[in-house]
Amino acid sequence: MKNLHLLLNPLNDENPITVQVLGICSALAVTVQMKPAIVMALSVTVVTAFSNLIISLGRNTIPPRIRIIIQLVVVAFLVIVVDQILKAYVYDVSKKLSVFVGLIITNCILMGRLEAFAMSNKPVESFLDGIGNGAGYGLILITLSFIRELFGSGSVLGYQLVPQSFYDHGYSDNGMMILPPMALITVGIIIWIQRGYNRKLIEK
Repeated sequence: MKNLHLLLNPLNDENPITVQVLGICSALAVTVQMKPAIVMALSVTVVTAFSNLIISLGRNTIPPRIRIIIQLVVVAFLVIVVDQILKAYVYDVSKKLSVFVGLIITNCILMGRLEAFAMSNKPVESFLDGIGNGAGYGLILITLSFIRELFGSGSVLGYQLVPQSFYDHGYSDNGMMILPPMALITVGIIIWIQRGYNRKLIEK
């Protein structure tokens, strides 16, 4: 039951973006289209899960004074591995993500989970916590990118969803949806809707 809680709670009650307000910068930057957003979500999930696992395995041997340095080294190593895999297998997406994969090392969610959870919990629980928080981050990224790509380009994952007849009758794509400010406004709307349905978040 506890393991299921670790996986599911970050999707809603303790979502890293909409409740803890972490990882906002990358969420705004890589959500113009769904494909790079999905790749970014998977990348952060992998790095969060395995960095949690590695730090948890060594938590009893890591000197407190240099724990942050060790955490950064572990995260940097995993980010480099993920970055190289992306360049090897999905080079076009890697180019679209630009520096943001490298900047996973500065993602607040990673350091937050390492400090708040992995340093004081067992490896399996820490690994599941990393997957849960990565999935919670990814859920918002994918939702945000779906909305932005649909209304900004009329397509999702490159497939045209808005019928041509709409354009023939005067419909046009909303160019503002692909601008960063609209990403922030859309996140705000998602938070508003989430809190409307989940009343216990209002007191937090």
